[in-house]
Amino acid sequence: MDQENAIVTDEERSEPSEHFSREPRRNFVAEWTVTILLLLFGTTNLVQAFVIPTGSMEDTLLIGDHLLVDKLAYSPSGPISRLVLPYREPKRGDVIVFRYPVDISQTFVKRCIGIPGDHIRLVDKQLILNGRRINEPYVYHKSDLIDSYRDNFPGPPNTYMAEAAHDMLSNHVVNGEVVVPPGFYFAMGDNRDSSLDSRYWGFVPRGNIIGKPVLIYWSYEASTDALSQPLISVNHLLDLVQHFPSKTRWRRTFRLVHGYPLN
Repeated sequence: MDQENAIVTDEERSEPSEHFSREPRRNFVAEWTVTILLLLFGTTNLVQAFVIPTGSMEDTLLIGDHLLVDKLAYSPSGPISRLVLPYREPKRGDVIVFRYPVDISQTFVKRCIGIPGDHIRLVDKQLILNGRRINEPYVYHKSDLIDSYRDNFPGPPNTYMAEAAHDMLSNHVVNGEVVVPPGFYFAMGDNRDSSLDSRYWGFVPRGNIIGKPVLIYWSYEASTDALSQPLISVNHLLDLVQHFPSKTRWRRTFRLVHGYPLN
């Protein structure tokens, strides 16, 4: 297993009650089967450990959640492997881990909102997907204030955006809706008012998607600064020694990470 990596989840590196749908028992068993296989036979090619250092996926994923990410979930399936592991393409509502398109040395986690061909817009924070108002029980709003671009998207930009976002607004907007092109996905954070996401840097290329989180194996209350360092700091190490029992979020340990179907 790789050395644990930090997943960047909001703007702090560029310049989280939980709500999930009930899934059929078969899906539950399949998820745990995959999780156990990953734990038993995981290598860098199967599973990778990451830590959440920022809050753009609150309350679904919290700062200090340590995740196992299934790197095979979206891999191309072979004639035999497809019978063993449930390979598939990313779906709307999946939580995905991917290389940040602006800087592929950084790893982001967001929710997949749109797949190729989807039409997307926001009206006063409400997601409109393919012409339908979508219920998003996982979304967390910190503010009731309406931002003209962030909450009524797409619209005239009112902040810095990456070049790919300008291309998205210029070449992939039809009748006031962003249309996701082939080979790309549209991702947003669940902490919708505080997330650096596709609204600001454009689409996620299919090739950038690493996998999906399957399990929170440990959750520890820590600061963004402590978790964003490439190496563990002395202060964070001392904090672990002194406060491990009290700061560990025991209820989150071994919690599965689910998507929420947006159909």
